[in-house]
Amino acid sequence: MTRRPVPPASAARTDAIAQAHARSRELGLRASEAPDFQPLRDNELRGLIDCNHTLYSEALPVLEALHAQIVDTQSMVLLTDRNGVILHSLGDSDFVEKARRVALRPGVSWAESHRGTNAIGTALVDGRPTTVHADEHFLHANRILTCSCAPIADPYGRTLGALDVSGDSRGFHKHTLALVRMSAQMIENHLFATEFADAIRLQFHARAEFIGTLYEGLAAFAADGALLCANRSALFQFGEPLATLQQRRFASLFGMPFPALLQRLVHAPGETLTLTLPSGVRVIARGTPGPLRTAATISLAGQSARSATQEPPAAPAARRAPPVTLADLDTGDARMSAVLQRVAKVRGRDIPVLVLGRTGTGKEWLARALHHDSPRRDAPFVALNCAALPDTLIEAELFGYEDGAFTGAKRRGNTGKIAQAHGGTLFLDEIGDMPLAQQVRLMRVLQERAVVPLGGTTAVPVDLRIVCATHRDLHAMIADGTFREDLYYRINGLSVTLPPLCERTDLATLVERVLADVRRDTPLAPARISDAVRACFERCRWPGNLRQLANVLRTAAIMAEGADAIDIEHLPDDLLRDCDAANSMPVQRTGTPPPTVAAARPTRLHDWQAALIDDALARHRGNVSATARELGLARNTVYRHLKPRR
Repeated sequence: MTRRPVPPASAARTDAIAQAHARSRELGLRASEAPDFQPLRDNELRGLIDCNHTLYSEALPVLEALHAQIVDTQSMVLLTDRNGVILHSLGDSDFVEKARRVALRPGVSWAESHRGTNAIGTALVDGRPTTVHADEHFLHANRILTCSCAPIADPYGRTLGALDVSGDSRGFHKHTLALVRMSAQMIENHLFATEFADAIRLQFHARAEFIGTLYEGLAAFAADGALLCANRSALFQFGEPLATLQQRRFASLFGMPFPALLQRLVHAPGETLTLTLPSGVRVIARGTPGPLRTAATISLAGQSARSATQEPPAAPAARRAPPVTLADLDTGDARMSAVLQRVAKVRGRDIPVLVLGRTGTGKEWLARALHHDSPRRDAPFVALNCAALPDTLIEAELFGYEDGAFTGAKRRGNTGKIAQAHGGTLFLDEIGDMPLAQQVRLMRVLQERAVVPLGGTTAVPVDLRIVCATHRDLHAMIADGTFREDLYYRINGLSVTLPPLCERTDLATLVERVLADVRRDTPLAPARISDAVRACFERCRWPGNLRQLANVLRTAAIMAEGADAIDIEHLPDDLLRDCDAANSMPVQRTGTPPPTVAAARPTRLHDWQAALIDDALARHRGNVSATARELGLARNTVYRHLKPRR
């Protein structure tokens, strides 16, 4: 009898497999049971592939190349999403039938919760490349397999999916995992290039022959020299985490003024140059200016003649945050989860979505997540706040205008937000504040799928998905004649309402998320809040909702730099008034008088918000902009508060 070859043993690997088996037992799986699987229907699988469009399109050529290297070995190559559901497979014909018997086919989940210990599910749980061979599988039915899998991460380190090679257990080869790891890294490098196609990119390595290979470091920079992102090899060469590197600029990372690099990219494209890392290691590098950065590159390169040894004038950090997904917004609140489940069902459909909720509840975040998780993710997401523009400007901003349409216009006219969103998503925030005349024009655009710019005569076809949001009662506005009923039914294909922060059950998780984001910009900020602050937050009415929470934590984190935790003394004074509104015992700092607003103790939310606005206006001496910023409100909300009551 021929002995099956086995992968090399190590204490760490043996322990990882043992832990995976323990997890399988805790999940209630039984090793001897036949696996029960139900693959996704064809339309569901197509929808899942659409939701993973970028991963799928970048990985497919790599899958084909990997399969060519292992052909005729009774094995197959598999691509999964982040949850372990197989999106695509390529396999030897003599192995495909055997694979189907154990559910190695598109549309089937190989998460540990469904299939027990296996390379795909275990690699996704552990976050590292994994081989699971023969009897190491938890389910007896899968022990005919040997599988090697590596997770695939986006440029920010978030897991997108996994790449796996599975085959007959008798055909185990120790080099398979290395091939899979290299192929996964190739996909990650492709994803990096796609994500930062419009950025200034640098390839570098200490050895020139590694430029253009899987081992090169990749770094992307904004036009002002701020680091946007770096791949795994770059992080290894720098010896620092991404969050730390994003606080630094090009000159401090490579020992060359950024304008000097830009000048090289313009005048000597494609040539290599020698740079020096902070560690003193010299590297060979090659730069690539993205197509959308060309004008900025040429402009900044010209500055280098005037300032060859200095960075450009300091500018706000251009760190690009990872895109928000629907999964990111699911932080444990039951009402929010229900909203996300409903929205997820229409993400690939041409159904308009209307998002209702109080100011600051995250309506734009939901719109952005819906866009990113849809097939339109690679097209523009264009947002317009209808309450932030005067009536005289919103029409030009939304529909655009032709050359000479009106005095003071841009010389060559202006493309409006609708045309800018062609192929993508148009997000109209505070749609309830749109003037009636513009409501009529928007209705016509949605009916005809074409827009005519101001001063123009030719209709421009547009293909877009529309998402609208408002905190107003549109039904009441329709009754008052201030909002068109026909437009309401055009924008309301699916209506969802976001819960206010004071009614959510996931406050602790939200605080953790915000603080983690704050620490990327403020490394010395505390990673937690004190018990006293937690109690204060739980009593707070949060009239500004998520926006207010984020502003409070960002300010408090700066006040608490170097401390173990954010404490009461680090909080803004006005937040303590909010806490008082829901508690008879005021929260006070030592030696401070009781808050003036709390003394009034309004009984209705509307009255409480009015009192807050009055108090903030008094402290800011009537400055509407400062009041709106402090409270996390739109300026129009403050202006409406100032209007005389009829």
